[in-house]
Amino acid sequence: MHAVSISGLKHNPAEALRQAKAGPVLVLNRDRPDALLIGLEQGGLLQVPGVRAALATALFRDGELSLARAARVAEMEVGSFINHLGRLGIAAIRLTAAETGADLGTLEQWLQSSSPTPAP
Repeated sequence: MHAVSISGLKHNPAEALRQAKAGPVLVLNRDRPDALLIGLEQGGLLQVPGVRAALATALFRDGELSLARAARVAEMEVGSFINHLGRLGIAAIRLTAAETGADLGTLEQWLQSSSPTPAP
């Protein structure tokens, strides 16, 4: 196990992440334990079925990752990830009423502009 101070983590986060690949890293805040960094590749954790999808789903649900990035973390195509979210009852697209109205207005304009003009 390794230990790193908050300032050490701030100045050299890459070193703490390298150490976390070998074993847990305790983050100290004024000599008091504050957090624990654990490399996900330790013990093949990321190879366990469902772990990547679960991480990606939680991060997407909480607004930490975009849909496309979450799909990449889950190692899924975007369409498959959307289906996965749907099975869990998680909306893939989240719009406010104003955003929905603006999108509908844009769609209506596009439909009008792409309609064939009647011949005289």
